[in-house]
Amino acid sequence: MTYLVNDKCIKCKLMDCVEVCPVDCFYEGKNMLVIKPDECIDCGVCEPECPINAIVPDTEKGSEEWLELNKKYSEIWPNISQKKDPPKDNEKYRNEENKFEKYFKENL
Repeated sequence: MTYLVNDKCIKCKLMDCVEVCPVDCFYEGKNMLVIKPDECIDCGVCEPECPINAIVPDTEKGSEEWLELNKKYSEIWPNISQKKDPPKDNEKYRNEENKFEKYFKENL
């Protein structure tokens, strides 16, 4: 098992998870974070730190697409090991639906 970041992170990027990760397996894109599955040690400390529930285990139903996305972009985006300030307008996006289709950026 590994943990994954899903579309709830898009435009929020609160980064409490980055601060607690013991192996620095988070990678930062333009408007979301991903977890590198091969580096995640399945400790689970990041999951409860996310106030918007954007981190889920890969065993959760429907997580297959997020596993692929996390794998792909953790190979492209830079590693992040320290918490940064979230986007200034993150509050207005927290409960929005379909954020992937609306706002995802590859950061390429």
